[in-house]
Amino acid sequence: MAYREVTMLEVKEVLRLWLDGVPKTRIAAQLRIDRKTVRRYVAAAVARGLAPGAGQAPLDDDALAAVLVSLRAPPERARGEAWARCEEQRATVGRLLAQGVRLSKARRLLARQGVEVPYATLHRFAVAELGFGRAAPSVPIADCGPGEEVQLDTGWMTLLAADLFGKRRRFRAWIFTAVRSRHRFVWPVLSESTKTAIEACEAAWEFFGGVFKTLVVSRRQHESDRPGSRPARAAAQRRLSRVRTGARLPYRRRPRAQPEGQGPCRALGANRPR
Repeated sequence: MAYREVTMLEVKEVLRLWLDGVPKTRIAAQLRIDRKTVRRYVAAAVARGLAPGAGQAPLDDDALAAVLVSLRAPPERARGEAWARCEEQRATVGRLLAQGVRLSKARRLLARQGVEVPYATLHRFAVAELGFGRAAPSVPIADCGPGEEVQLDTGWMTLLAADLFGKRRRFRAWIFTAVRSRHRFVWPVLSESTKTAIEACEAAWEFFGGVFKTLVVSRRQHESDRPGSRPARAAAQRRLSRVRTGARLPYRRRPRAQPEGQGPCRALGANRPR
């Protein structure tokens, strides 16, 4: 279910009119919002000590901020008997989850001991109190110095214009992203191969004005003519790393944990040719 965002200007305008003595029905009609919304804003203001007809002097930034915090705070939900039973079995549930037991099986084991708990309540308890279902935190990667590393990815681009037969062809691209500046260079190709990779590197080095010290290759990168062949892929990367250098350019695979926004082809749409 989608909820309408509560804006500061809307709340401030409602409270300003209410403090001037304008009735709630007229405020709702004037601002074109529901009367229940007006009553909710007014109730939050009354709980913070504001009173109608007192003028706008009490409505300072601190009072407005307190009203906004109370409006955006999630409603507190009363805990029932099932939650209390989960609290009593906290140690047992935590031990089972630490052993890798599925939550549904943990519920069945509790039922064998005479503890009946709905699965929905047990799941909410495990998530809120025991950290169940939380993914491993991402490992932040420190940025390198200027000109040290460049990330190499590939991705699908948009469709070309229709040919004589009315067929639109989809093409790919080699994508170079400087780790420090996040400047991006895109080289469209019709097929991925060592030849097109070398051509893309030539163009990228010219675009960036030099060769980077390290080439960070995506884990999903396949540059060999035989997909899945590790020796062929390593040989292709060695040939690619010697472009314009005469010596091997160090490269490494990108780690699985990446900072947000640095995954392959995150903002590819901005680089599509028009």
